[in-house]
Amino acid sequence: MKTLSAEEKQQADDLFESIFEHCKGCKEKDNEEKIRNAYELAYKAHNGIRRRSGEPYIFHPIEVAIISAKEIGLGTKSVIASLLHDVVEDTDYTLDDITRLFGPKISTIIDGLTKISGVFDSESLQAENFRKMLLTLSDDVRVILIKLADRLHNMRTLDSMPPHKQYKIAGETLYLYAPLAHRLGLYKIKTELEDLSFKYKEPSLYHEIESKLISSEKKRAAFINKFSLPIIHNLTRHGLDFHIAGRTKSIYSIYHKMQTKGVPFEEVYDIFAIRIIFKAEVKEREKALCWNIYSVVTDFYQPNPDRLRDWVSTPKANGYEALHTTVMGPDGKWVEVQIRSNRMDEIAEKGYAAHWKYKSTKDSEGELDKWIVKIKELLKDPNSDALEFLDEFKLNLFTSEIYVFTPDGKLRRLPKKATALDFAFEIHSQIGEKAIGAKVNHRLVPLSEILHSGDQVEILTSDVQTPKREWLEFVTTARARSCIKNAFKEERKQAIALGIEKLETSLNKIGFKQNASVMRKIFEAYDVTSKSELYCKIGRGTIDLKDLKKIVNKKRQNKFIRYWQLQFSKSKGGKAQEINKQLPFVISEGNENPNYLIASCCNPIPGDDVVGYINSNEQVVIHKTTCQKALKLMSSQGDKIVTAKWKAHKIMSFLATIELQGIDRIGIMHDITALISNDLNVNMRAVSINSLDGVFNGTIDFYIHNVEDLEMMIGDLKKIKGITKVRRVESIEEVI
Repeated sequence: MKTLSAEEKQQADDLFESIFEHCKGCKEKDNEEKIRNAYELAYKAHNGIRRRSGEPYIFHPIEVAIISAKEIGLGTKSVIASLLHDVVEDTDYTLDDITRLFGPKISTIIDGLTKISGVFDSESLQAENFRKMLLTLSDDVRVILIKLADRLHNMRTLDSMPPHKQYKIAGETLYLYAPLAHRLGLYKIKTELEDLSFKYKEPSLYHEIESKLISSEKKRAAFINKFSLPIIHNLTRHGLDFHIAGRTKSIYSIYHKMQTKGVPFEEVYDIFAIRIIFKAEVKEREKALCWNIYSVVTDFYQPNPDRLRDWVSTPKANGYEALHTTVMGPDGKWVEVQIRSNRMDEIAEKGYAAHWKYKSTKDSEGELDKWIVKIKELLKDPNSDALEFLDEFKLNLFTSEIYVFTPDGKLRRLPKKATALDFAFEIHSQIGEKAIGAKVNHRLVPLSEILHSGDQVEILTSDVQTPKREWLEFVTTARARSCIKNAFKEERKQAIALGIEKLETSLNKIGFKQNASVMRKIFEAYDVTSKSELYCKIGRGTIDLKDLKKIVNKKRQNKFIRYWQLQFSKSKGGKAQEINKQLPFVISEGNENPNYLIASCCNPIPGDDVVGYINSNEQVVIHKTTCQKALKLMSSQGDKIVTAKWKAHKIMSFLATIELQGIDRIGIMHDITALISNDLNVNMRAVSINSLDGVFNGTIDFYIHNVEDLEMMIGDLKKIKGITKVRRVESIEEVI
């Protein structure tokens, strides 16, 4: 172990002292003494330990404490817990030591932050770890906030990690931690987590957008000044205390908009927004001042009525309050204007911590509090599958919301695309289970009807109704899915019990007993992976045991014969590449027995940034790094993720899809297919074109060698007269 040099010790001490600049309560005598004691303990515990980058480990807990205090706005207990968050996990100190020295509350927080090891299967370790962290919501939400601070600092120092670890951590962050930060109102942290994840997952795209933002910075600043001058003049004349700032959209948000809208960087119209932040003496005056400022802005610039967002009257579920409008600015450019008070601004930047700071005892339960209650409900069943829980929790991190009303006018928030059945379960689980239909705005609709903001919904019920399995196909909220699944748990238990009885009876009739050899044959024959799955299917009648005797009597192939068969097939087809997680997996052609698959959920082709997932057959499934399926796998089964790279492909072709739009004319379809087939010598698999009122759109599936050839083809297609848009799209089919 290499102890800190005098210079490093001084750097650590100076960094630690900066904590007191950001935490006002920390300066009180008793609090300061406890924080210094925590620092001394952390320093002693981590002395001689260094991070992968070579930096002394003690810098990490200090940085986490600074983020907790400065960027989230947490107080003394959180600073102490941040300084000690890795002590129990990584050193000989125990939770009992922490309780004795700093009290039970800090010990509870640190327990929530301590990782699990050696308890769960490796593939569900991350999911279980995440669930354990969330279980502490029942006790103290500060655990989650400190965990986000810890994750943020780890992302800021991800350079020193090997590529496959970078992919795993970035994927996990983008899939779970960034949405969680958003749900807790930590917009600034959410934005940085997204950008850093994107930087490591798609470095070339990240730097391309970054350079375009930098090159257009002066032009953007000049436009903001021109736009703001008349507003500044008039608000000053009204005697308002305010300031105006430009807010540039984050790199990841710009990329996401480019992908969802299918437009280049230059066509993302809301790359920046104008933020007007004003001072209000009392909270009661804020709403009126927001609308007064809105009136001044719209005196100069025409608003888009479809883009007005009133989160002052109805705050977002994460506590966010502001008035947003989009107006037509100079030079025919749309500009988003965000209007909020100093109080609203602090809540927007520091989220949950600021939400509690401004919450008075007379306030009713806020939406953020209600959301935490929902999460606690999800956590009530500790025996549920960890990966399933991860999916359910992800569903609860919705960011796009709709506002729906009950028959007596009470407002309910739901995720976008929620159905009438989601609404029923939102009211009460018993109403959901007995629902047979709904009336939306007094119109009778099925339970699968998708709701929209402003709808008034009445649920129709029947005492004889019971939950249906097909309901799981259209509900969107975690609450609804959880209630429906719970309703089937008892039925599943009964099916398993019946299945056990049927199998034992059938085996006894043919003179066999359950043992490892017999069960392996049965598993293989009926394509099941666990006893519970087998018993359940037998009990429900989906597996018929009439061929059981033939199955158990079947001789398994001699293992030595099988070994030589495998050796022969390898020598004949070429040796499959061994999988070493420390090295990039090379995707090469010319191998008759490749041990990789191309995922059809994203259809990567040579030239795409890709990542590999090792499936149950020990094959590497190749995904694009931006693929949502890959993102989920990185967050839940990161130990099976490997980095991957293409070897030059000159023979093999890969499936790709493009979308085309344009002005319809006679002969345009001939021009498109002639260019692809004849001029570019590309083999098309499927063509789907629709034309309506002089405008056409469609897709073409074809086989191509690499990204370079694809980009060249897209460029040539754009030159055809009448075509206005050509872009690559992904398949929706999923493969693991």
